[in-house]
Formats: sequence, structure tokens, C-alpha cells
Amino acid sequence: MSGKCCNHMLIVIIAIFVFPMKMAIGQTGPGKGYARIPKGAYSIIAEVRAKPGKIEDLRAATLPLIVLVRSDPKNLVYFFQEDRENAGHFIFFEVFATKEDFEAHNNMPYVKDWFAKMPDLAEGGVKTTRMEVQPARGK
Repeated sequence: MSGKCCNHMLIVIIAIFVFPMKMAIGQTGPGKGYARIPKGAYSIIAEVRAKPGKIEDLRAATLPLIVLVRSDPKNLVYFFQEDRENAGHFIFFEVFATKEDFEAHNNMPYVKDWFAKMPDLAEGGVKTTRMEVQPARGK
């Protein structure tokens, strides 16, 4: 076989075998990551409403938490969301493996600093509901 033919065959082999494997390994589709959530994981739904005239201040105080909390190795899921129909109504969804992991999160300096700002920014403080993640059927 000529060198040119071997090069073409090598490209075909890579295209058939290597690229699909790389795509499967790097897949980020639906369901990716659920396996990390242990049975009985500790989840929190927190709700905060901005005081009149404080929506932007509350949002600005909270947005930096996304990177900080998600970089915590004990945090499994963290979403900061805003009600599309009621500006300034924010909902947090957080998942930790255990209550102790969540309590350690709440003792982080950046979380304490955020809570210290709430009397000036939030109407009625932060309301939380502590939940237990239920296992998928058959698990």
C-alpha cells in the first residue's frame, strides 16, 4: 500500500473509532451527573424576595455565590433562579450529600457575608425548606 492510502485509512479508522469514544466520554446530555446524588441527599429550597428598590442590589450580592458554591466539592447541585413573572423573587435549589455538608456550606465566610446583607436587601429574610432527595425507582 502506498503512504497516501495508509494515511486515508488511518483517518477513517480515527473517524470511526476515536471520535465517537471521545464524544461519549465528554457527553453532557440529560441525566449526566444524577449518579453523583446519593440516596437521601440533603436538599434545600430557599426563597428570598428583594425589598422595594433593592432588586439589582440583591441580584448583584448573590450572583458571585454561583461560582463559589459550585466550586465547593461538597456541593452537588446549586441553582440560583429568578421568578420570570415577579422580578426580585429569587429561588435557590441546593443539594448536598448530608446535612453536615450543608451546615459546613452555611459556615463558609462568603455565605455568612451574604446572610449579613439580607436585612438590608430582603423582605422577610430567607425562607428555607429542607428536603430529602428520593431515589429513582428501582435504585
